[in-house]
Amino acid sequence: MAKIALTGSDTVTINNQPLSDFGDGNVVELTFPNPIANVKTGKNGNALFGFNASGVQAEVKLRLIRGGNDDKFLMNLLAQQNANFAGTVLLTGTFIKKLGDGAGNITSDTYILAAGIFEKIPEGKSNVEGETEQSVSMYSMKFASAVRVIT
Repeated sequence: MAKIALTGSDTVTINNQPLSDFGDGNVVELTFPNPIANVKTGKNGNALFGFNASGVQAEVKLRLIRGGNDDKFLMNLLAQQNANFAGTVLLTGTFIKKLGDGAGNITSDTYILAAGIFEKIPEGKSNVEGETEQSVSMYSMKFASAVRVIT
């Protein structure tokens, strides 16, 4: 029998604050930019393996409605980071993707984010031709770890 995955009702929290003022398109992107392991093959086919600790780092991008409550909340946290970097309280968060099986059962695909910082200041633009991108604030964050749990 074919497997079904119905997705929707995903949730994102940063510092225990649920976010909901999302823009359009990919409103949340969570990526792992580094490999978790490396391998080298040497003479006579000998192989060397090494765990890459930076492989558990995650990059998170959020597309929020510019000027909304979530934009203000994150901008306040970013301002605190910029004002006193050494005294920054690191970000925590979750990204939970809800998966239905078509029979009423729901699985939570959860990423638990720890030890995060803002990577960039949201950029801005003005467009006189009605481009909607000018109504979005893009936040880029990096987390020291993101553990995936499926329940």
